[in-house]
Amino acid sequence: MKTIKLFFVLILFFMISCGDKKGPKKNVMEQQMEAQKVSSELEAQIGERARSTFQALAMKAENPKNPMTDAKVKLGKILYFDTRLSKDGTQSCNTCHDLNTFGVDNKPTSPGDNGGLGDRNSPTVLNAALHTSQFWDGRARDVEEQAGMPITNPVEMAIPSEQFLVDRLSKVELYQGLFKEAFPDESKPLTYLNIQNAIAAFERTLLTPSKFDEYLKGNANALSVDEKKGLKTFMEVGCTTCHMGSLLGGNILQKFGIYSNYWELTGSDPIDEGRFAETGNEAEKYMFKAPSLRNISKTHPYFHDGSVESLEEAIKIIAKVNLNIDLNEEQVKDLVVFMDALTSDLPDDVKQMPAEL
Repeated sequence: MKTIKLFFVLILFFMISCGDKKGPKKNVMEQQMEAQKVSSELEAQIGERARSTFQALAMKAENPKNPMTDAKVKLGKILYFDTRLSKDGTQSCNTCHDLNTFGVDNKPTSPGDNGGLGDRNSPTVLNAALHTSQFWDGRARDVEEQAGMPITNPVEMAIPSEQFLVDRLSKVELYQGLFKEAFPDESKPLTYLNIQNAIAAFERTLLTPSKFDEYLKGNANALSVDEKKGLKTFMEVGCTTCHMGSLLGGNILQKFGIYSNYWELTGSDPIDEGRFAETGNEAEKYMFKAPSLRNISKTHPYFHDGSVESLEEAIKIIAKVNLNIDLNEEQVKDLVVFMDALTSDLPDDVKQMPAEL
């Protein structure tokens, strides 16, 4: 009798166990085939539009007025890392635009030579040479002009005058030789203009192509299904109004807060009036350069004043104030995944402090 009862218990256990199973699991090959099918369907929906909206990152960022040479780039890198370019020797270009952290310092605003804070967030220097203008308000036309401005800014590097820096560097034996090598056709090569040009030449090498560029060049499998889904969302909700081209931004000035005041959502204090502060033109009030989204997931905090730490929150805010859209959580997640695909770091040797320093 006990044997019969045990037999039925075993049968019942077997039936229950089988009932819990939801059918055989798909093997790896089946999963890959299914993912490839979804990827191909997405590609058919977005591929053509994506390649007409965006372009692969340029391999070079040259300026005919400032030809790049190995000697000039070498000099520019040394200058970029040299704290002697600030009055009290506390700051270098790399202090605020740290190449080890994707060209930023991850602070809302950056301390200057005397410890005081600037009023705007330090944007990334990576790929900046391809922007159509520099600074949040677009007041510098290129990285050559931009390179000289923080050096003499009293809140930033605080060098008293251009001649002050020329005189200081002229006493450094290292620079006497380096400037001659970088500007061999000039009798007096160590000038403030050449300091700018050398730093800019180095910055023009700081380009970071990513998997997205491989996708734009025709490799449909360079992006995952989730990344393609995010790209689809990016184009559908209207992000391409400001973020297009090879940099996904960096090429237009746009009002921050078309449908509502940005500071009501960012908590910004004080309220920055953008390009209006530079020009006094009422039509340019609250206008800022639309930032490039390359490496955006690594360059927090966000917006011109670094008022928002989270990329997810920044995405929600810009969609609300500039597109009048309340994104749902899935859309935000999709966009973050796509933006992660725009991340690419510099080679380790580029990020290292020059041995000469």
